[in-house]
Amino acid sequence: MNQISPLAFVHPEARLGDNNTIGPFCCIDRDTVIGNNNVFLNSVTVHAGARIGNGNEVFPGASLSTKPQDLKYKGEDTLCEIGDNNSIRENVTISRGTASKGTTKVGNNNLLMENMHLAHDCVLGSNTIIGNSTKFAGEVVIDDNAIISAVVLCHQFCRIGGYVMIQGGSRFSQDIPPYIIAGKEPIRYAGINLIGLRRHGFSNELIQHIHEAYRLLYSKGVIAEGIQEIKNNLQITPEIQYIIDFVSSSKRGILR
Repeated sequence: MNQISPLAFVHPEARLGDNNTIGPFCCIDRDTVIGNNNVFLNSVTVHAGARIGNGNEVFPGASLSTKPQDLKYKGEDTLCEIGDNNSIRENVTISRGTASKGTTKVGNNNLLMENMHLAHDCVLGSNTIIGNSTKFAGEVVIDDNAIISAVVLCHQFCRIGGYVMIQGGSRFSQDIPPYIIAGKEPIRYAGINLIGLRRHGFSNELIQHIHEAYRLLYSKGVIAEGIQEIKNNLQITPEIQYIIDFVSSSKRGILR
């Protein structure tokens, strides 16, 4: 049974699962689907197009599936898909998609801290931590297990690799490959995310393997030559293949 405050508004066309808590001054719009065991604290707005899973906790002032801040959006029906067990803190805004991709996606078990923004058509993986007031422009992709600190500004169309750590206050317009620390001013490669990888159970041998891959990658002025050096000198484990595939497919170029 859902617990809905008498001071909340739930549109008759909204579809709710079971055991959800909807606090006072929340607004749940039409064309929304909400799963089970979610908690919406006071003053949360869920706009049309939201598809929300199970076990999420959404804090006051959050606005989910908002109209995209994009002039090419002409009112078409698009979606904002949010998975399970996310903590969405105060004043977080997540836009729904545009005709470009149609859907903004958020995975599972993410911590989205106060006042951060995820723009239209972004894809956020699972088990990420996004710091206060960090902003992602449209069509950004963030892979699993990334940690992005506070007040980070990310240009549209960028991709952020898994297991990275990005320094607070950074701004960037290139892709950030997996397993690294990105920081300093201007932002650049600042070594392997050693502590993060150890916390995720990476062995010292594998960490050294990843470190060597980046040494080879950045040893050449041309990235394609660096990739060839990796192929010539290292065993291609799944982690090394991830680096190769990420760098090879980068459209904006990678951080150096």
